[in-house]
Amino acid sequence: MGIVFWMFSLLALPVLQSAKILTVCLIGGSHYLLLDEISHNLHQHGHEVRMLLQLGNPVITGFSYVGRADSYQTSTWSLGEEYIKEYNGWFLQQQTQFFLGRDTFNNFLNFMGHLSYQCDKLLEDKEIISFLKKERYDIAILDAFNPCSFILARKLGVNYIAFYPGTMNGPLSIALPSPVSYIPVFSSQLSDHMSLWGRTKNLFYSFLAPVGQARVWATFKEVAERHLESGSPPGGLEELHQGAELWAFNTDFSLEFPQPLMPYTVLVGGLLNKPAKPPEQDLELWISSFGESGFIVVTLGSMVSSVSVDLLLEELVAGFSRIPQGVLWRYDQKRWPSQLDRPPNLRLVDWLPLNDLLGHKKTLLFITHGGQNSLLQAVYHAVPVLAIPLFGDQFDNVVRAETKGLGLAINPTYVTRELLSSTIRTLIQDKGFKSSALTLSRIHKSHPVPPALRLVQWVEHILHTGGGKHLRPASLEQQWYQRYQFDLMLLLSLGLLGPVVLCWTLCRNKNIRDEHKKMK
Repeated sequence: MGIVFWMFSLLALPVLQSAKILTVCLIGGSHYLLLDEISHNLHQHGHEVRMLLQLGNPVITGFSYVGRADSYQTSTWSLGEEYIKEYNGWFLQQQTQFFLGRDTFNNFLNFMGHLSYQCDKLLEDKEIISFLKKERYDIAILDAFNPCSFILARKLGVNYIAFYPGTMNGPLSIALPSPVSYIPVFSSQLSDHMSLWGRTKNLFYSFLAPVGQARVWATFKEVAERHLESGSPPGGLEELHQGAELWAFNTDFSLEFPQPLMPYTVLVGGLLNKPAKPPEQDLELWISSFGESGFIVVTLGSMVSSVSVDLLLEELVAGFSRIPQGVLWRYDQKRWPSQLDRPPNLRLVDWLPLNDLLGHKKTLLFITHGGQNSLLQAVYHAVPVLAIPLFGDQFDNVVRAETKGLGLAINPTYVTRELLSSTIRTLIQDKGFKSSALTLSRIHKSHPVPPALRLVQWVEHILHTGGGKHLRPASLEQQWYQRYQFDLMLLLSLGLLGPVVLCWTLCRNKNIRDEHKKMK
């Protein structure tokens, strides 16, 4: 019945000839996994797709960018082995700082500085830029996390759709209605139910957000000035953000807090979610050896899988040794401390099929860094989570997961063997977490259109209508003070205060004159 429904749905769509689509992936890790899925889905629907892929940025342990047979085309670019080695060394040091609880905005700006340097080198590569210009793409789909993607699209003169790999509070300047009384600002670590103190904090963060965005753009401004014929956009990153024909977000309301949307926004969270396949025989035998005790999946992100913080690793291993479940942990075995013994229930792997393992009937818990893809996969397969957030949006993501009842979180600096093992037992024994996970999974899966098809349909809608102008409200063309009615409030204030000030001035002058008369 479901197959018939989708066949009729597809037949009902406007007929669209094959389009030439460029997808831009300048960051590795989960960003690549998402853009790969998007590119493949567009190819499957008859479009000519090419991905511009920057290699070595950063390297994912146990994974290679092999592409897909009989799918989209790829143009690769890199800064060379020497820079890749240097950059990945720096990134590894940053990962260690994250585990030590030292995630700061300055670290993020340093990261953006690296992306800006890479952007400058990419845009001055005449061969790749000339090739992409000659291809004359109908639309580009950008990783909206990296400002370089927008500069590249502007340089190529191609219209673009912005795909953001996280939640809606990430981009700071796309003019979504965002009342601070119940919509948490990025990095505030608040839920949608705020106390007076919470609303005060959220208001304070709303003032900081534009300042943060301005500092991010400052790292790219000179690059834009050098490589764009018209120079750096007067409106900076805000102008580039608002130039997108459509914004697609890697989220949905199974995890996202309810909030107003605009016509140019679409939620497509769960692109990597699929029905689970049986694991390889060797892995299945290992899982079976734990019987009814089941097993736990541990992965702290596509990039953070090889950090050696010995004290933290010791506490994690000691905590795992105290539970009866098997623990399958994605970790670079070559970087495992030689002096640290592994308990019998712990197995390390360089790479694991996360989607398939979360869908396994004996998976009881998922220990994750709180990345958006990981949480959405946990929702899809109804697996409770224990989150250890490390950097960026992960802290906000974890608040959403806790608020929705999906699991619990531990700050990496507070991890002890006692706290870890007791929290694991709580999450497994308290059936409320599994019940919440099942509810969220039902919400996620019952959306009328699956996320992959949803995005394809919206891309084709933009192509079919010649752009997203009909989706863009006038607010995107207004100055900030017009959008928030500050000019009107100023006018009303002057109108109300003006007569009061005039009366006060006249009365004061009269009193002064009367005093003078008395003195005479």
